[in-house]
Amino acid sequence: MTLASDERAALADTFDKVGPDRPTLCGDWTTQDLLAHLLVRERQPWASGGILVPALAPITERAMRGYAKTPWSELVDEWRAGAPLWSPFRLGKVDEMANGAEHFVHHEDVRRGEPGWEPRPADPKRDAQVWALVGRSGRMMYRHSPVGVILRRPSGEQAVVKTGPGSVTVVGEPSELLLHGFGRDEIRVTFEGDPADLAELQATSRGI
Repeated sequence: MTLASDERAALADTFDKVGPDRPTLCGDWTTQDLLAHLLVRERQPWASGGILVPALAPITERAMRGYAKTPWSELVDEWRAGAPLWSPFRLGKVDEMANGAEHFVHHEDVRRGEPGWEPRPADPKRDAQVWALVGRSGRMMYRHSPVGVILRRPSGEQAVVKTGPGSVTVVGEPSELLLHGFGRDEIRVTFEGDPADLAELQATSRGI
């Protein structure tokens, strides 16, 4: 099993548990909106351009609204079943490269959408996969930062993902570092560095 497949199954279970009307960390999206986004992304690629291109957003939003009348349990079952046979996401390597972070981050978007959340317990296998993602994606996630960025685990392992004048070290478990890199603020990390550099980083957009 991979991070992408494990998180798909875990997210399906969480969707089952919370229902369609819970808030998420994705702006004003509910869990219904988030699940519709995920289904459009992998089942209607011709309509998913708005995910990356703002001018195409109305097409994507219309496709998402197309799921509004489908019973919640059916939508969750579609998500749990995985991408259709014709989709490149059915290929293990493609799925892992394209969906590992996507599934993990959106699972946490649901888990942390309301006050009272707690990080999941440590899992060596999962944490190793997430840490590898942090290393691969760090340069892209922090590409807009005007200061250097170092990501460090409590164990001492670290990745220099951006060089520049000054630097900020973000310290946290791999899951928290990945979420910070994807622009989430409902996280548990600490920062080391000059306050001016930290202010610069905090004012910078983060994400893929």
